[in-house]
Amino acid sequence: MTEASGGPAPGSPVLPAIHDGNRPFWDGCLAGELRLQVCDACGHIRYPISEICPRCLSSTSHWAPMSGAGEIVSWIRFRHAYNPAWADRLPYNVVLVQLPEGPRLFGNVEPLDADDLAVGDAVRVVFTPAADGIAVPRWRLVRGGSGP
Repeated sequence: MTEASGGPAPGSPVLPAIHDGNRPFWDGCLAGELRLQVCDACGHIRYPISEICPRCLSSTSHWAPMSGAGEIVSWIRFRHAYNPAWADRLPYNVVLVQLPEGPRLFGNVEPLDADDLAVGDAVRVVFTPAADGIAVPRWRLVRGGSGP
């Protein structure tokens, strides 16, 4: 569903473009598992997804499950819908999460209007159904704990 301007209508989900290169990531999300690409030659975790390892230039990799743990390294609370699809969700948070395995991922902490977030808060990945056959990774605070 789109507006006359060609953008998504308010409340319409913003869905990922799934293709052969990122399908293992999205299949993992649907299975309740955070999977990232790992270089077969040097072991570097490739994120963002890449055909070539940025460290050793190898073109071979496999997909491996990550721990699902993380720590908030930055966050912001949006009060303006820069994308019309998010207009009915205002205000919402966006976090940058450091995984103990190395990569950093952007996402949201559930509930989306949570505003009691702090740098250093421990989080755990959860998967929210977004559409038939698609689950989106999000985060939940781990209360009473420290970072990963």
